[in-house]
Amino acid sequence: MADLQRTQSYAAQDNNPKVSEVLERVYGALTEKGYNPVNQIVGYIMSGDPTYITNYRGARSLISKVERDEIVEELIRVYIRNMKGR
Repeated sequence: MADLQRTQSYAAQDNNPKVSEVLERVYGALTEKGYNPVNQIVGYIMSGDPTYITNYRGARSLISKVERDEIVEELIRVYIRNMKGR
């Protein structure tokens, strides 16, 4: 019988990839296919239309696993970190 006086602990597994890893892989796939990756990623962020991202190497599916606002947050975080390092 379970001890009802003790609190159970549960650790959810985070199966979502890191935003930085997603951007790196998507950037690489877009580059390999000959697209301008910055333009394509901006188009995706602004519109939410996943067809801006190639299916090549699963990039479209991968980028769909993270929220667009998380992508913007990561980009701003890295930009500010790089600006402070100047």
